[in-house]
Amino acid sequence: MCFSRALDSALPIAWVTADAAYGQERGFRRMLEEAGVGYVLAVPKSQQVKSPAGSWRIDHVLTGAPEDAWERISCGDGAKGPRVYDWAAVRLPTAQDNGGTPAHHRWVLARRSLARPEEIAYHLAFAPAEATVSELVRVAGSRWAIEECFQAAKNECGLDQYEVRRYVGWYRHITLAMLAHTFLAAMAAHALEKGAEETVRAASFHSPRQKYDGSWTLSIPRNLAIEAPAPAPLVALAPTPSSRRPPLPLPAPHAPRSGESRTTIILMQRQFTRLETSMPTRENGEVQLEY
Repeated sequence: MCFSRALDSALPIAWVTADAAYGQERGFRRMLEEAGVGYVLAVPKSQQVKSPAGSWRIDHVLTGAPEDAWERISCGDGAKGPRVYDWAAVRLPTAQDNGGTPAHHRWVLARRSLARPEEIAYHLAFAPAEATVSELVRVAGSRWAIEECFQAAKNECGLDQYEVRRYVGWYRHITLAMLAHTFLAAMAAHALEKGAEETVRAASFHSPRQKYDGSWTLSIPRNLAIEAPAPAPLVALAPTPSSRRPPLPLPAPHAPRSGESRTTIILMQRQFTRLETSMPTRENGEVQLEY
């Protein structure tokens, strides 16, 4: 749906590139061909290639190709410099080769690693008749920039952090995440441009530092020199007391006061008297205790 909407829009789409998940879909390739849009799509090595001359596996198309069929071309700059590989291209025959001039051609494109020549990646291409192999390589290499963009959007904006079950929820999340990543990328590019301008516009004022006896010192211009204020008068402090002090008398031990003892005795007598009056007694004078 999103691809058909992009093709129906007014966007100037000249090329489409994608990984093998899209490249092996025949309906996707046919949609691009019917719209007249060129593509360079990665495909698995088991991909079937069909043409009026026959059908083959894509890894068998270049079997037995001479060494001069491989051309060393850079497909773009990476984190460690140019990404250089050996490339080989074969233009497939079309039904119009017997008569008129076709507007587009189909290609088989192979990429071989320099460090590990046994590792070969394959692409199917649909390009205008005037397109060159170098242009096909450039389009194929532009996919790394797209992969880096998606990886940055995943790390910075949570592009892959969604838990939805319907297309509408997925579409909204992806749209907002890509919009946020676009805003951050534009702000970063603007900051880099601003930083470059500030770096180019170097300060032209005279340095306040002057060399003196092998070292640099900061000099103050005469018109900005400030006279040091007069020192404030000293305030006389009180004399320090002597460290020897007369011994202080210790308080006498606390003795119980007579009033407290008397009060205690009176309370004890009152309790004893109350106890005597409350105890039941028998006729013989014995105290009856209840347990």
